[in-house]
Order: sequence, then structure tokens, then C-alpha cells
Amino acid sequence: MADTKKKILIVEDERKISQVVQVNLMMAGYDCDVASDGEEGLRMALTGVYDLILLDLMLPKRDGFSVCKEVRKTLDTPIIMVTAKEEADDKVMGLEIGADDYVTKPFSIKVLLARIKANIRRFSGEVVERVAPEVNEDKIVIRELVIDNKNFRVSKGGREIELSNKEYELLYFLASHVGEVFEREELLGKVWGYDNYYGAMRTVDVTMSRLRAKIEDKPAEPEYIITKRSKGYYIPK
Repeated sequence: MADTKKKILIVEDERKISQVVQVNLMMAGYDCDVASDGEEGLRMALTGVYDLILLDLMLPKRDGFSVCKEVRKTLDTPIIMVTAKEEADDKVMGLEIGADDYVTKPFSIKVLLARIKANIRRFSGEVVERVAPEVNEDKIVIRELVIDNKNFRVSKGGREIELSNKEYELLYFLASHVGEVFEREELLGKVWGYDNYYGAMRTVDVTMSRLRAKIEDKPAEPEYIITKRSKGYYIPK
């Protein structure tokens, strides 16, 4: 069960969807408020106290991008963008203007609840005690994760993980700089050798998503590669 003190703002103009989401979130132990358009959602977000905002992209009066931008001027409240569109540009743009995560309609309530829980946990600063990584020239060990740079192999708990070249290079670079936060622009240059341009930003996000799916027990609640809001990615010490 979720902490009953956690409160979520649902900004959604489709009444059937907002009702289903609200009922399921309340059953999971959350308190919920609902706004049916962008202007109402922005007003409630700025005047209320919420642990997370579930924000639809296509809204009357003011769209989700605009609401997100305004909220981010004053608040760090976690924002999950909800969109019916499949275009990667919309998802990347949402992350770039300050959203923490996104789900695409139609979504399962189980997935939505997992995303909400993960984002609230990260924002609350819940910390898991960690063991300092072991690093030498040929091998990096971070808890159960072993990166064998001599043989270009990665294993976790003794089980070998098959990574693409870029997934391996991205993981090795971050593991070689434990505790340092890198923006996507920096990763593009250091791992891909690209100049900074908008069209390539999705490359980092897609590769990171695939990498997390392979090395994390729960990709929606990552423990190895963490996202620092408005800063970038890092592996914690």
C-alpha cells in the first residue's frame, strides 16, 4: 500500500480516464485531486501541495507542455507526462522541459502505479545503503554488477548480460566516473562522438532505456543508473 499522505494531482480532460485512474490510485492508498483542463491544472498545481502530478499532454485551454514549463519555474514536484501520441519527439520534448517520466495511452494501471511509486521515491530522497564500487584497470564491480573491460563482458550476480556496443560503452563510461552527473549532451560527445543537436538527444534516452531494462531488477525504479532532475545521469557511489 502507498503512504496515505501522498497526494497526486491528475490533469486529464477525458472524464472516463480520469475517473478510472483516480479510483485505482485511491485504492492503492493515494489521495487525489482532478483537473479537467490545463488552466485549472496549473492553478491547482501552483496553489496545492502534491507529491506528484500526472499530466496529460493534449488538454483544452493550455496544453501539457505549457503547464509543465510553468510548474517547473517554481516547483520540483515529480511530473509524469501522459500522451496518446507515439512520436518520440513528444516524449523527448516532455523530458527536456522538465517532466520526470512519461506513459503512453493506453497504459496499464499496474505500470502507472509502478511509475508513480518510483518517481515519488526518487523525489523523496529515499536512500539505499550502498557499498563503494571496486575499480581497477580491467574490472569495475558495483555491488552485483561486474564490468570486465579486458574481455568486454558484463555480468550481474554471476549471470552474463548481453549488451550492444553502445550500451556497453555507455555503462562503462558512467561506471568509470561513479558519482559524477553527465548531461545527455555530454554523453553524446563522450560516448557517441556527436556534436550537440536536438535530433540526437533521443539516442541517449533510447539507449539508456534499453540498458536499464537489462541491468536493473526494476527498470522503473533504477538502482544502478539514476536520473538527476534537470542535470543528467549518474551511477551513485
